Amino acid sequence: MHSNGISTDTYALCGSITASSSLRNVEFGKQIHSHVAKSGWISSVFVGSALIDLYAKSSLIADAAVMFDEIPLKNSVCANALLSGFCEAKLWIEGLELVRKMPGLNLDYDHFTLSAMLRACTGLSAIDLGRQVHGYLIRKVYNLADDVFLQSSLVEMYGKCGLVMKALQVFNFAGMRWGGEKRRDVVLWTSMLGVYGRNGHFEEGILLFEEMLKEGIEPDEVAFVTVISACGHTGQIQLGLEYFDCMSRVYKLIPGPEHCSCVVDLLCRAGEVERAVKVVNEMLGEGRNKCSVSLWVALLSACSDGGNVELGEYAAKRALELDPQNVGVYVQLSNLYARLEMWDEIGQLRDTMKQRGLKKDSGLSWIQVTS
Repeated sequence: MHSNGISTDTYALCGSITASSSLRNVEFGKQIHSHVAKSGWISSVFVGSALIDLYAKSSLIADAAVMFDEIPLKNSVCANALLSGFCEAKLWIEGLELVRKMPGLNLDYDHFTLSAMLRACTGLSAIDLGRQVHGYLIRKVYNLADDVFLQSSLVEMYGKCGLVMKALQVFNFAGMRWGGEKRRDVVLWTSMLGVYGRNGHFEEGILLFEEMLKEGIEPDEVAFVTVISACGHTGQIQLGLEYFDCMSRVYKLIPGPEHCSCVVDLLCRAGEVERAVKVVNEMLGEGRNKCSVSLWVALLSACSDGGNVELGEYAAKRALELDPQNVGVYVQLSNLYARLEMWDEIGQLRDTMKQRGLKKDSGLSWIQVTS
């Protein structure tokens, strides 16, 4: 366009910036930003929003925040673009501070804003604020039953804060329409399955999965991770293996590393280490990309319980090849050595960790006390 003397407009600028964002070509995006500043298009909220989105997706959150401040006339779209960047970077407090500023800037909360607020509450385990957002949704969002993302965000927020029954209450009312009809899609079901899994309600998770199948909802990959893991925690080996088999046989889903890790963990928890090794060898034959760190850690943990040094060291070696900075692998291997009173090996392991600048994090926990 420049070569042919054709002037640019908001459509051309936004399209170019969006293309830069999709290609993660931030340098070209910065060149457009420079042109925008010189040509006066910085006053366009559409161009500004596209630039904020570019910087946010490129993990340049500070630049995105500066761009937001420079836009003279803001709207909810550019605020949401910055808010999305804060959420992706897990800068929950900064995201909530932006939300608090929006009314002062005459910016309304839309569905995306509210969903991001719930994500921030989930990240901070801020149950009181999450309840306030829930109350706001009930008062202001007339079509809440049609927004599956808001509903699933509510379920996940309550579940992350340990309020399983409250999450279930939201889930039971989710998708409710006039006449008592419910339309809950796989996203909602998976969110509730995740709540049960994170809070140790494994039996309830398996029952919910069966209920999901009865309602004709086809499970996705995430749902299978949750239910296979639940089978491992409840000792239902055969059921977990059946679920793993029907993933590809019935639902035509390709098992990923996380599913294979769950199967190995399931077998190891039941003391079936030899079968777990067989599964690992089969996956190695299919390609190493199916063997994740969690798979090797599950095998290492089983070796620690059973005192199998040779296999445990092999599992630790493979795990560290994939993630050399994983302190948990060293801890598990140290536990194996300690079980067998191999103190020299523990000393060598500690020396290796010091050389690599690794140390075990101190345990801590916090709770939010509410009246």
